[in-house]
Amino acid sequence: MTTSPRMNPWKHSPALYKAMAAFQAAASEGADPVIGELVKIRASQINRCAYCLDMHYADARKQGETQLRLDLVIAWEEAGDLFTEREKAALALTEAVTELTDGFVPDEVYERAAQHFDEPELASLIAQIVAINSWNRFQVTTRAVPQGLADLEAGR
Repeated sequence: MTTSPRMNPWKHSPALYKAMAAFQAAASEGADPVIGELVKIRASQINRCAYCLDMHYADARKQGETQLRLDLVIAWEEAGDLFTEREKAALALTEAVTELTDGFVPDEVYERAAQHFDEPELASLIAQIVAINSWNRFQVTTRAVPQGLADLEAGR
C-alpha cells in the first residue's frame, strides 16, 4: 500500500513551521525530556497521529526509554508503579487537555499536576501538551506519512 500526504503545509507556509517549531522549543525549555516524550506519545495516541507516534517512539528510545514503558503508555493507569506519580500526573493532564470534548480540564486533574510541578514547570507542561496537539492536528489533517512507513515502502 502506497501512502501519500494530502499536502505539506510546511512547504506552503514556512513561517508557520518556524512559528510552530519556536513554540515547541519554548514549551520544552527546561522541561523533563522523559515526561515530554510521554506527553507527546499519549496525546498522539489519543489523536491517532501515526506520524507523531512514529517520531516520538523513536525519540523516546534514543533517550533510553524501555519498550515496556512505551508499550504501556496507553494504559498508564493500569501499569502499577511502572510510571512515577509525577509522570502519572502529567499523563492525566495530557488526557484532560487533549480530550476537551469531554468538558473542561477537571480541577482534580489540574491540582494533581500542580502537586508535582511548580508553576514554571506546569506552564511548560501545559504548553508541551498544547504544542503536540497542534502538531497532531496538522499531521492527521494532511495525512503526513510516518518516516518508518516511508522507509518501509522505499525498501529501507
